[in-house]
Amino acid sequence: MTENPAPDGGLTEEERDVLERIDREGIDFLRLQFTDILGTVKNVSVPADQAEKAFTEGIYFDGSSIEGFVRIQESDMRLKPDASTFAVLPWRDTSARLICDVIDTSTGEPFEGDPRAVLKNALERAEEMGYEVNAAPEPEFFLFEEDEEGRATTKTNDAGGYFDVAPKDLASDVRRDIIYGLEEMGFDIEASHHEVAEGQHEINFEYDDALSTADNVATFRTVVRAIAAQHDLHATFMPKPIPKINGSGMHTHISLFADGENAFHDEDDEFDLSETAKQFTAGILEHAPALAAVTNPTVNSYKRLVPGYEAPVYVAWSDRNRSALIRKPAARVPASSRIEARFPDPSCNPYLAFAVLIHAGLDGVEKGLDCPDPIRENIYEFDEQKREEYGIETLPTNLGEAVDALEDDETIYEALGPHVGPKFVEAKNAEFAEYLVDVSDWELDRYLEKF
Repeated sequence: MTENPAPDGGLTEEERDVLERIDREGIDFLRLQFTDILGTVKNVSVPADQAEKAFTEGIYFDGSSIEGFVRIQESDMRLKPDASTFAVLPWRDTSARLICDVIDTSTGEPFEGDPRAVLKNALERAEEMGYEVNAAPEPEFFLFEEDEEGRATTKTNDAGGYFDVAPKDLASDVRRDIIYGLEEMGFDIEASHHEVAEGQHEINFEYDDALSTADNVATFRTVVRAIAAQHDLHATFMPKPIPKINGSGMHTHISLFADGENAFHDEDDEFDLSETAKQFTAGILEHAPALAAVTNPTVNSYKRLVPGYEAPVYVAWSDRNRSALIRKPAARVPASSRIEARFPDPSCNPYLAFAVLIHAGLDGVEKGLDCPDPIRENIYEFDEQKREEYGIETLPTNLGEAVDALEDDETIYEALGPHVGPKFVEAKNAEFAEYLVDVSDWELDRYLEKF
């Protein structure tokens, strides 16, 4: 994505507007935010009077202290704020945040280890093919009570279920405050509701370009946690915090636009999907095992991806049921034709997850991949023989298998770039190796006294 610098090398008009707003709204501090390769939001706080310097010179920091960035001998990095991301923090009305791009000080170019840069590279590829990418996620989360010392428990604060209302849904006030906070920061909220599991919730925000949407996901998780804490609750985006109930997903809606028109829509098609949309879908299905390492990046992610809890594990698509990896939602108007990838979860780095989904889909378009027929039956009810008959494969069953699939998939591995790819694989292999040698409470309960 190309930038539009000021003609004189100074401030852009958008940056000047931000400086005026900082002065007008009495902002005292700016939080300059970015993410590490695992998706953890990092920030450095600077006095508001440093805003102009931040725009013109950047703010320097030690990149060797950030997960997956650089070695100690090459540690100087620079944050370049994106003026379009300015937003006042709802819980601190004299502080605002700016999301930043990370610049490699040795070259003056965007740092190839910055997840935001990885997504920008994916969007550049789409742009070269004549497309703009829009996305809308549905991140789910749990609200848990805290103990007397303020630490998180796994005790839910309500016994509500899907679409329940008070008194069963005791968190409606919390969701309301979260929505108010998000709207103050410029979010367009589409809907919110209680999810299937006790203590589980969902807040949906409207479609936007993929970069803004990834920024919004990172912000969303921060806002949800902060406002939940004001209610003495702990919000978690852990995919499966409680066994034997539904986990949290982040169903992600994607579409391509070309020349202002939805390239995914075809009114003459049975499913209102264009050939481009079907090829894009075929690309995601083709690369699904490798994608899982990025869209479902934790050991815990694979506790959610099991049959029977509404999480998709079968590599197929459908226009009806939710047991498939990809669903084609009903579209009220041509502009809303899209596909819904149902397997990502909210523990992912949104920049990397969107980037690999886009690359996978574009690979399908470039290669003209054939999309298989939709599966309209409930795949959960298929036995192994019937799945083989339909040619339906499954996602990896654990993080180790997913990382192996990522390393074996040249398209998706290279989509992460020469820096993030190896660093991501290294971090995830270490996580899985640590998990393999750990002894869980389940094992102790089952075996300690038995043997």
